[in-house]
Order: sequence, then structure tokens, then C-alpha cells
Amino acid sequence: MTSPQRWDIFCSVVDNYGDAGVAWRLARQLAAEYRCDARLFVDALPVLARIAPDVDPSRERQKVQGVDILGWNGADRPISPTSPGAAVIEAFGCGLPSSYLDAMIALAAQPAWINLEYLSAESWIEGSHALPSRHPRLPLQRHFYFPGFTTGSGGLLREAGLLARRDAFQADPAARAAFWRSLGVAPPEGALAISLFCYPNRHLPALLDAWADGDQPVWCAVPAGVAAGELDRWTGGAVPHAGQVLARGRLSLAGIPFLAQDIYDRLLWACDINLVRGEDSFVRALWAARPLIWQPYPQPDDAQLAKLDAFLARYGSGMPQASADSFNAFHRDWNDPVEGNASVARTWDAFAGELPATGGHAQRWTAELATQSDLAARLVRMVEGLV
Repeated sequence: MTSPQRWDIFCSVVDNYGDAGVAWRLARQLAAEYRCDARLFVDALPVLARIAPDVDPSRERQKVQGVDILGWNGADRPISPTSPGAAVIEAFGCGLPSSYLDAMIALAAQPAWINLEYLSAESWIEGSHALPSRHPRLPLQRHFYFPGFTTGSGGLLREAGLLARRDAFQADPAARAAFWRSLGVAPPEGALAISLFCYPNRHLPALLDAWADGDQPVWCAVPAGVAAGELDRWTGGAVPHAGQVLARGRLSLAGIPFLAQDIYDRLLWACDINLVRGEDSFVRALWAARPLIWQPYPQPDDAQLAKLDAFLARYGSGMPQASADSFNAFHRDWNDPVEGNASVARTWDAFAGELPATGGHAQRWTAELATQSDLAARLVRMVEGLV
């Protein structure tokens, strides 16, 4: 499939890494699979460099993995003179520089301007996906693009060969052993291997207590900096550094480095359960085809809970009832905004008891999802119809 020659992607990092992670994955895929000239404008190069170590955070312009990366200072700041691309992706409503908008207006043919929205399982997005919207002041039009789980949405990011690489890794004990050696830690035989990547969560200490006091050995890998406040309090200031393991009861808490995207994928493939957050790690955990626990990005008035319920309803379709009940109950306790929820330990036990069925469902659900076209393919088709 061909695509417009130049794609410009603008990304403003609100906090954390998900915004930059999604924009970087999309830019890489457009460059690698569609042979387009992809430019990624990011206002926080140090954040991008943590998940893409080839990026030099001190260089305002560089080319990495076929993508031109440019630093910028947000929508209210001008950027160096540049001609707009044939496709302009405004990631998550970050806004475009006024000088860039002026350059778009000056063109004889307007670029395809796409506002890439956040992922949602809510049914209403299908009615809003791909709709045009006139700019309130300027003679420009943009279209809204909603990633989602159905053919009527914008799909999910999934680069070519991802699932084949996953399958090969999961079927190769030597590859998995080499991966753990590269991190300096490894789960012992018979332990439940869990990866933990969450936002600050007041229920984490109760979950750690449940793991420590439980009957089954649990080995939990935690990237540096994740949930640092809760972990510091729970360990009494002894949070394990990368390559170190803290044992308490039946729990072994393993410190690992903050991982680049491609290495993080292998962590998800290697673990039995993945606790993830936001959008980027959430989607990658889905493609890992392992049981997962999702923490949506916290929003004002707890608006994230509607997104959680929509996902639970969609994901739970076809899951055995007991498995769905335990899956939903633990998700709701884990994301409960009320402090002091003491039921996390109880709902964890029920969730863990359903792991064989939940794991089988994860594989079937992901395989069915993979029959759909991916986000980049749908986005390219949409843009080709606009230019």
C-alpha cells in the first residue's frame, strides 16, 4: 500500500510515557511499512529517549529508525519554517503551532489533518470516528480518529510480524532464559511471574501483602521508578534496584531497568500476568495474549471508570462467567478511587484461581482481534481518501 510522501506527527507529553510511546510506534510503522517520510515533533525529547534509547535528548533534530525527530515547545510556540506534510497527525489534541497552521492555509491543497484521539472501548466512538470538523477561526478542516476494538473504529497499533515474533519467543525457552539474563533477574521455577507497570495506586500495598501472604510463590518485576511512593513505603525504603530482589513471605520483588519499548514487549511475553496502565502498555499487553490487569489514566470526576467498564464488557464477552466475574471484580477494586478498599486481597485470590480459564480466553480474544486490520493501515487508507 502506498501513502502520502510526508507525514507530520505532533505529540505533546502531558505526563508519563504513553503519548510519546503511541506517537513513536506510529511514526516507526509509517516509515518502515509504508515508506513514507515521517517527521515526529515531540516537546519532551528526554521522555522519548527513555523508551527509544537511540534518541539523543540533547539534539533538537535527528533521524532514528527512519523517522525524523524534531523538538518543539508546544502549540503556543512557533517552530522553524517548514512545509507541512500531506498528512498531519495531531496526537491527542495537543494543538499545532500557529506558524504551522499558517503554512497549511497557504498551501493550494490542504493536508489531511487528523486528530488522533485516545483509545476507548466505548460504543459511541464508532459514531464519531472519521467525522470532519471545521476549525472555528481558520479555513481548515480536521478529522477525528478514534482507536478502538471494532471494525467501525480506528483499530489498534500492531506492526507487521509482531505476533509471529511473540509466538517464536514464547515457544523458545533459550530465548526467554537469555532475556532474563539480560535483566539480571529471573523468576524461579513454579513462581507466578508478574510484571507491574502502574500509576501511583493506593491499593498496591494491599496487593503486595496478598502476594506475600498467599499460598503461591509470586515473582514480580518492577521497572525503575514505577509506583515509587507506594513501594518505598511498603519496603521501608528498601525498593530493590535493577538486578536486585527483595523477598517477603511468598513474594519476590525484582527490580529491573526502565525498558525500551521493544524490550518491554518481551517482558510482557515472558510473564504470566501483566499489570499495565494508560494506553501504550495496555495495547501491548493485549497483543501479549496473557492475562492482564489494566489501570486507565486517572481523570477528573473518575471519568476513567466508564472507559474501564466499557473494556470489561467488551473483553469479557465469551469468557466463562466465573472468570469474567473475578476478572471484573479485581479490576474494579484495583481502580477503586476510594482509599482503604480492603477487598483487593480477596478479589485477587478469586482472579488468581481463574487464571487457567482467563489465560485461554486471552489467547482466543487476541487471535480474534488480530483478524482485523491495524491502526496504521486504517489510518493510511483514510488519509489517502482525503488528499
